Amino acid sequence: MATFLILIIYIAFISLGLPDAVLGAAWPIMQGELNAPLEAAGLLFGMISVGTVISSLFSGTLLKKYGTGRVTVVSVMLTAIGLLGFNYAESIYWLLFFTLPLGLGAGAVDAGLNDYVAINYKAHHMNWLHAFWGVGATIGPLVLSQIISRGYSWRNSYLIIAAFQFVLVLILLITLPLWKKVAGEGPVTQDAPEGLNQEQGSTAKKPNIFSIPGVKWALLTFVFYTGIEQTVNLWGSTFLVDSKGIDPATAAEWLSFYFLGITIGRVLSGFISFKLSNKQMLRLGQAIVLMGTLVLLLPLPNIFMLIGLILIGLGCAPVYPSMLHETPTRFGTENSQYVMGLQLAAGNTGALLLPPLFGLVASRFSVNVLPIFLVIYAIILLSSTERLNLLASTTQKLAHRAPSLTKV
Repeated sequence: MATFLILIIYIAFISLGLPDAVLGAAWPIMQGELNAPLEAAGLLFGMISVGTVISSLFSGTLLKKYGTGRVTVVSVMLTAIGLLGFNYAESIYWLLFFTLPLGLGAGAVDAGLNDYVAINYKAHHMNWLHAFWGVGATIGPLVLSQIISRGYSWRNSYLIIAAFQFVLVLILLITLPLWKKVAGEGPVTQDAPEGLNQEQGSTAKKPNIFSIPGVKWALLTFVFYTGIEQTVNLWGSTFLVDSKGIDPATAAEWLSFYFLGITIGRVLSGFISFKLSNKQMLRLGQAIVLMGTLVLLLPLPNIFMLIGLILIGLGCAPVYPSMLHETPTRFGTENSQYVMGLQLAAGNTGALLLPPLFGLVASRFSVNVLPIFLVIYAIILLSSTERLNLLASTTQKLAHRAPSLTKV
């Protein structure tokens, strides 16, 4: 039963990834059809992020009250409704309206499933879980590429992905009792750390999260990691089309290779995590991200743009799962649900602010400046992560000498 539940969680993460890359890949076509300005993509993406931030902030309370299973069902249903709305939207205003259920659906389920895996599984499980998100994010642009190369509308890709989401809702409804039963059995693997029961809830008082050492730096790392990942997601295809003269179908395919890099990287990271710690995985991944952004910045032939995208994807692969998996270790299992929700909200705040910020700059100057933004984001991410590692190491040493000093 526990194995079957893990499979459902993996499928849910595929569904989370499916719509994430389609907007950016489709925007060069959508912009012309809807007669929208270039920066409108940033507005749409920002509105999705607003919904995600809101649901992430309330995720801790929702998960405690209703349990992971119920929250996942409702969240996937909202996502399906939003995607179906994109298929029928006839103007930018209707697209803006349907970004709300799309964003609200993503936030709470993301926080709940991440916290469940962070507490109950070792690092390789977290990497593999997010590899399944990468599977969905890779498939999305590929579906779009095949649709438009055959002469169909970009809307059909949203219809296909919405249909997948509705099927997943049915599966989740049928298996809803399984969530409670497995949760009652405790951690689902023998090597998992002891953690919270995700379905039974807790009556513990909510801690003052911001008083915990390192939380603010952790939130900053999530802002800039997601800023990198989603800026490439949203504007990578437009950069290839407008700056490098690549046709939209090929640009969508190349963007799918970026997500393929994330997917393959996370599968490999799961195995590498047997040998390397989360901190080592973070340093390795962020160094590769910086290398990829520098490749995009250099005046090289177009094929190197694909190589740069793949490098950024490979580098991103271990970063997000490692940051998430470190949460209970850094801040304690008693705080992890609340910190996890804040971290995901911070990440979505990065998605809310940084890609639209680039869109505004690009509309006034040129999309050619994309690599410069990515290099700056990568440097800030690396420096803030190292600051967090230093602070966490100092705090753990103090806790070892005098545990009462670090109680929340």
